[in-house]
Amino acid sequence: MNVVRAGGAGVRTHDPRSTPRSAYDRVGGLVYVARMFDKIRLHAAGRLPKAYHENLGVGFDGRCVRFLHVDYQALRTRVEQGGTDEELLRWCFDHGRQPNEEEILIWNAFMMKRGWRDEADGSTQELEGYKSASGLSGRRDLVTFFDYYEVDEGRAP
Repeated sequence: MNVVRAGGAGVRTHDPRSTPRSAYDRVGGLVYVARMFDKIRLHAAGRLPKAYHENLGVGFDGRCVRFLHVDYQALRTRVEQGGTDEELLRWCFDHGRQPNEEEILIWNAFMMKRGWRDEADGSTQELEGYKSASGLSGRRDLVTFFDYYEVDEGRAP
């Protein structure tokens, strides 16, 4: 992991072969799911950076599997067997539940705003801690975890 100084802020850049895709990417209309699948695949291949390991199956991954009503370990086993994102999501629907349009809208809005004005559960403070550790504490434009991932992983300036 390299830290590149850009405009005075520290911006991490990762090898794209070891970085999960954007949390904004959608599968079946759902944000974050593709990123979780990527993290599982990269971990199985031994290419996921260690900084990601402690959050496998917890944090946003945990929220995602609880939303879909699937067990993370069962999902991990299924992802490691291979398949497209769409096939894996279909497996989630078949073994858990398939959210309707309104639930997807609510999920997406909730996830894309995490960290913004979430002081009550400590999420805003957690985001600020991540920003500080990455040399991005001066970036007031990074108000959500999704925005932070984009910059920290080198997809956005």
